[in-house]
Amino acid sequence: MKYYDALTDFIFVEDEPQKADYIFIPGSGYGELAQKAASLYHRGFSETIVVSGKYSILKGTFDGPVSPPEYIGKEYRTECEFLAEVLRECGVPGEAVLLENQASYTYENAIYTRKLLGEREVKTAILVCQAYHARRSLLYYRLLFPDTQFFVCPAVTRGIKRDNWFKKPQKIDVVLGEVERCGSQFHEIMKLSAASENQG
Repeated sequence: MKYYDALTDFIFVEDEPQKADYIFIPGSGYGELAQKAASLYHRGFSETIVVSGKYSILKGTFDGPVSPPEYIGKEYRTECEFLAEVLRECGVPGEAVLLENQASYTYENAIYTRKLLGEREVKTAILVCQAYHARRSLLYYRLLFPDTQFFVCPAVTRGIKRDNWFKKPQKIDVVLGEVERCGSQFHEIMKLSAASENQG
């Protein structure tokens, strides 16, 4: 066992897909997420895909697709618009796709997806995210959907996988950056939650 195996298990969450009420996709410039979601849809794991994403709050605009190669150079206003086109080209009918185009970071992906669905009951959901982004995505969606059972079915992007992230400096930076964000971004959320419980 390697000393970093615990980090691998923490970050790279992955489940076998199960029948679910919805498939959730947090925003991204990586079309592989939509391709993975389309595959799950066609295999009968869910009848509805919820795509969330405007563009990164850090950039203030959507720079366009990063991959797959055939989409690079095409113009889209939002991540949501891009991912929806990939879904269409993968044969997913428009009526099976719900679009959320306001979120500009992962927490908002979960927040606005919850708002979009309103009072609809979500007993089960498949979360299709980037493999190295799985833990943080899951934490946020669980926060907004506390009564939902999630099945994480990630797509590999940037070539970063659980069995190779520790082999190149750039991949190490990405994954350990996720470890740091899981601490820093949930710090205040957890303290506020604890304070609320203590008041109760």
